[in-house]
Amino acid sequence: MKYRWDKKYLYWGMTAFGVIIASICFYYVLFHGISLRNGLRTAAGIAMPIIDGLALAYLMCPIVNFVEDNLIFPLFKKAKFDINKKSKKIVRFVSIIITVFIVFTFIYGFFSMVIPQLITSIQNIIQQFPVYLDNLSQWLGTILSDNPNLEGIAIQLFNQYSGEVEHWLNQSFLPQLNGMLMSVSLSVLGFLKSVWNLILGFIIAIYLLSSKELFTGQCKKIIYAIFETKTANFFIQDIRFTHKTFSGFLGGKIIDSIIIGILCFICTNFIGTPYALLVSVIVGITNVIPFFGPYLGAIPSSILILMVDPLQCLYFIIFILILQQFDGNFLGPKILGNSTGMSAFWVIFSITIFGGLFGIFGMFIGVPTFAVLLAAFKAICNQQLRKKGLSTDTNKYLALDVMNGKEYVNLSSFSEKEEEPK
Repeated sequence: MKYRWDKKYLYWGMTAFGVIIASICFYYVLFHGISLRNGLRTAAGIAMPIIDGLALAYLMCPIVNFVEDNLIFPLFKKAKFDINKKSKKIVRFVSIIITVFIVFTFIYGFFSMVIPQLITSIQNIIQQFPVYLDNLSQWLGTILSDNPNLEGIAIQLFNQYSGEVEHWLNQSFLPQLNGMLMSVSLSVLGFLKSVWNLILGFIIAIYLLSSKELFTGQCKKIIYAIFETKTANFFIQDIRFTHKTFSGFLGGKIIDSIIIGILCFICTNFIGTPYALLVSVIVGITNVIPFFGPYLGAIPSSILILMVDPLQCLYFIIFILILQQFDGNFLGPKILGNSTGMSAFWVIFSITIFGGLFGIFGMFIGVPTFAVLLAAFKAICNQQLRKKGLSTDTNKYLALDVMNGKEYVNLSSFSEKEEEPK
């Protein structure tokens, strides 16, 4: 008798196999999470040059495209060169050379302008630090002299914590100094390794940019080979949406932060803020982080200015509040537009979660990453609603109490039953 194969047995077998694999993975993550984390960290360290190369290629790709489409190709057309395969390679090579020159010129110009002044500012801070502490103590003494009770509490707290600080220095800090020096040495080695990975990544990025159409085509080929055509189409559309979200948000945020840093430098110079360049660099860099970034930059800057001139610190805080209102309500929306499509709550939520998981880097990429995840979840929900013949319009559900078949029924006295959605 001929055996007839039933596909449902294959489906059950694959389901059982998937459940077993998922259970093993869950057990390993739950009870061996540290080993898994260490393994992932080791793998990431090995692949870091490739990761750096992919990141650099992604960041430089818009510049290459702009140079290629707006500078090199128009010149070739004016010179009446034939646009063939060989000439396209020449155009790409020249575009990459110009892009590398632009990037290195920008980096060199930025650091040659900023680093010397930052070093001077830091040296002045170290040299004048006792004077700043004396100014701060005199300022506090002037404030507390009018309130003897508050002055007594402050002196008591100072005496208490100064003793604890002295005990910490003698009993904890000095004995652990050798370990701290060892940590600093390892940090220096880690920094040198990161620089080397960055150099390798830059070389990899050049190769990726030179053949980016070929790599893109190969990736599409693999996607269509693995998935069905409809699924592959949706997958590629999702990748394009992810690229649009990331490039729009990250590029716009970098431009916005550069403008904010320049405005901060001009205005702080005008009002006479101490260490205007150092403060402006801190504000500009931290402004890349959405929502919390301005405050992260303003707090250490305010403390630094407070030690030099308390009145200037007050002026600086007022100026930062005005600057951030200008950025949040005018400049940011003009540059970024609605690149993420998320409300303020989801922005704060994504920054908090990703910042807690991945630190400063997580706060930087949290908003666009969560925007992609939120869009995917929204698409799945809308797809399920359409299968059930229900509306995807959120307004239909604002005053909804129950569903009666496909009718949206509101039982409240202030609302009437809505018509069936078309």
